[in-house]
Amino acid sequence: MVGEIHWCGLICWRPLLEDVLIADVLFILMFPVIKMKTLKCPEVDPFPIPHKWYQPGDLLIGGMTSQIIYAFSEHLFYEHPFQELYEFSDVITKFYQHVLSLAFAVKEINKNEQILPNVTLGFHIHDSYNNPKMTYRTTMDLLFKSDRFLPNYKCGLQKNLLAIIGGLGSDTSSHMEEIVKFYKIPQLTYGSFPLEEIDSCQSSSLYFMAPNEVPQYIGIIRLLQRFGWKWIGLFAADTESGEHFLQKLEHLFFQQGICLAFTQRFPKLLRLDDLGKFNDIMFNFYTHFTDVKTNTYIIYGESFTLAWLTALKSVWDAANQGNATLSKVWITTSQIDFILPGSQRDWNLQFYDGAISFQIHSGENQEFKEFLQSIKPYSTHGDGFRKHFWEHAFDCFFPNSGLSSLGSQECTGEEGLGNLPESLFQLQITGHSYSIYNGVYAVALSLHSMLSKGFNLKKILADKIAESPELQSFKLHQFLQVISFNNAAGQGISFNEKREVAGGFSIINMITFPNMSIRTVKVGKLDPDASYGNELIINENLIEWHKGFNQVLPVSLCNEYCHPGYWKRKSEEKSFCCYDCVPCQQGKISSKIDTEDCFKCPEDQYPNKDRDQCLNKTMSFLSFEEPSGISLTSAAVSFSLMTICVLGIFLKRRDTPIVKANNRDLTYTLLIALLLCFFCSLLFFSQPGKLNCLLRQPAFGIIFSAAISCVLAKTITVVIAFMATKPHSSMRKWLGKKLSLSIVLSCSFFQAGLCILWLVTFPPYPELDMQSLKEIMILQCNEGSIFMFYCVLGYLGFLAIASFIVAFLARNLPDSFNEAKFITFSMLVFCSVWISFVPTYVSTKGKTMVAVEIFSILSSSAGLLGCIFFPKCFIIVFRPELNSRHQLIKQNN
Repeated sequence: MVGEIHWCGLICWRPLLEDVLIADVLFILMFPVIKMKTLKCPEVDPFPIPHKWYQPGDLLIGGMTSQIIYAFSEHLFYEHPFQELYEFSDVITKFYQHVLSLAFAVKEINKNEQILPNVTLGFHIHDSYNNPKMTYRTTMDLLFKSDRFLPNYKCGLQKNLLAIIGGLGSDTSSHMEEIVKFYKIPQLTYGSFPLEEIDSCQSSSLYFMAPNEVPQYIGIIRLLQRFGWKWIGLFAADTESGEHFLQKLEHLFFQQGICLAFTQRFPKLLRLDDLGKFNDIMFNFYTHFTDVKTNTYIIYGESFTLAWLTALKSVWDAANQGNATLSKVWITTSQIDFILPGSQRDWNLQFYDGAISFQIHSGENQEFKEFLQSIKPYSTHGDGFRKHFWEHAFDCFFPNSGLSSLGSQECTGEEGLGNLPESLFQLQITGHSYSIYNGVYAVALSLHSMLSKGFNLKKILADKIAESPELQSFKLHQFLQVISFNNAAGQGISFNEKREVAGGFSIINMITFPNMSIRTVKVGKLDPDASYGNELIINENLIEWHKGFNQVLPVSLCNEYCHPGYWKRKSEEKSFCCYDCVPCQQGKISSKIDTEDCFKCPEDQYPNKDRDQCLNKTMSFLSFEEPSGISLTSAAVSFSLMTICVLGIFLKRRDTPIVKANNRDLTYTLLIALLLCFFCSLLFFSQPGKLNCLLRQPAFGIIFSAAISCVLAKTITVVIAFMATKPHSSMRKWLGKKLSLSIVLSCSFFQAGLCILWLVTFPPYPELDMQSLKEIMILQCNEGSIFMFYCVLGYLGFLAIASFIVAFLARNLPDSFNEAKFITFSMLVFCSVWISFVPTYVSTKGKTMVAVEIFSILSSSAGLLGCIFFPKCFIIVFRPELNSRHQLIKQNN
């Protein structure tokens, strides 16, 4: 006969040692129990235990059960790390939410008629004790019947186990899995740890409700790179998981150019049994804390690592009669939570202000929040944890509770969970509670799918549940592996090929307040499926650093940043993250901090004095506007006017003897050539362009060749005229205009041929000289072929020297009209100018070089004008009486 279906649950509490109180909290879910009589389940008396042991009572959600899920909830009660300082065990009040999330999920499912109609879920809860022996013992208890017997009832005694949810840590999960896998009972873990820690082969019964922790390694790297932290302290639990974490992270650090300032391992549970070991650990930790160079710490451990770390620091501060404020940035992994046991509620958490934590992503669930807010301590039916949790969370006591109360005032029952600081309890569903919630739904929906596949539910209920072949736990695997559903937050839940729920992590920033409370703010997320380099998304504006940093981005480097203008020179004696800051070499800059090497500015820029930025070079060319340009232009115009005046005087007095002497036409030609020489100097002014670069050097060469040719012709004419005065001289036939004209034309045409050859082969062109001067970009004419330039200049020198030699030899000829002396002196001036021009021209750059050439053109031309024509003009203008044939013959005699 099939009886009514009810549901109930039982928590069995077992002490670990005589003087240590640890609760055995194990989530147990779903087994069918058939009551043969319509009777209420009998009350189970509490086990007789010593007064030190807590008896939370039964966690009941109803009457009889159809299916039960067993689940481990680690460390709800835990042994205080400094047990010798306290006579009680603490309660991790924040982990009470794990229990409530399981109860809430079961309650929701049982109220939902669309899921498991006519089937009710129940659960049991035990603790893992954080002890392998007790974990194995409790797991064995789950698999076999209890030794207790109640006649005519099967209430809470059948161990028809359907699934297990647990544990939070990899150690607990692996210990359970070693036994459970032989019975193929699904085990859903809700902590985040690497799969390598647990056998994840096909024979495993494990399912991972939290994402693998491995993506956090890349997340940590991206976080360090984002803020430029390269000198890192690393704390890790001395466990297999901690060793795995160290190996992986150290390898990634080396690849990404990040250095470890130190690596500190710490025991999983810190005790005072060995005072020497405890003192060493405390000293080592505090030495690292006070390292001024290392401002960023990564800590990897278990769920309550920060709790005993806080206790460690408090003991140190108390022993040293101080409470030092150390400004650090803590980066924690997802297994670490910001928790404090009830006894530590008043301890200072300022040490962790500004910490950044990777947490399992959790969705919003308003109904769960309302469920938590509705909880009152006196409605404890089926919940043996609540009053004990209440006393520790609110620091109060219940009369006649039978427990050792720590509070100084009586609990009113009107306290609200929303008034507790986040270090003690959190209304917002945590990542671990979220994983438990999803795990319950995954099992329930898988069971729903299994029952919907044609199983005869009436036959199952009629049979003995423990012996029902249709409803065995191993058959749940084929449905659990392919389960896919959307939870209450709208998030899709499914398992991948590794039986893990894929997902990312939330980035949490912890902010502390003077009243010892904390607040956590989500500042970003880690998406393992994002493209390389974009895995981490973080809003820096939301982050509040430790108040000691004054909201300035903390620096964590082996040495200070190398400022712009310096580069990092690594030292073989130090770690590769340590370096010396060296000023940039001459002509190079660095515009960013921590530059690996300095670089040259672009050609049109130059380094500033501090060598941290490039400045635009100014374009330089000789213009009419600048002082040197104005001076030279004025000189050119003045000499040009003087030449015109001289030409005018000679034209006006063209019939006078002094003008007629030495070939009047050559004189006019020479004056016009000198005038053009003064004018051609103006081609060297203004911005060099293609046309004036082509014209100015050839024009200068041809015009000067014509001028020197005229001087040479004058000198030769003087010599031939003297020689022609001798009787029967054959030189008379050379007298006349043809000789002088042929000399001028031949000499000029030869120079013109050189210039044409120059323009055809390697013509001059405008260019920007970026290198010659540091701050100036020279716009100049490149001569094209410097050889052709010096050929032209050399030819002028050849003509000048020839003129000088001939004039020097003819200087003393007895002729009143002989101007060889003036030509000699003028050629001496000319040659002196151009001989000094060559080294000066070569040694100068830019517009100075152009100015030197202009000066040489003007001075040599002025020398010819002054030396040859000034004496004649003086006689013509100021001593006209001397400008007569009679007077000149008289002076000669």
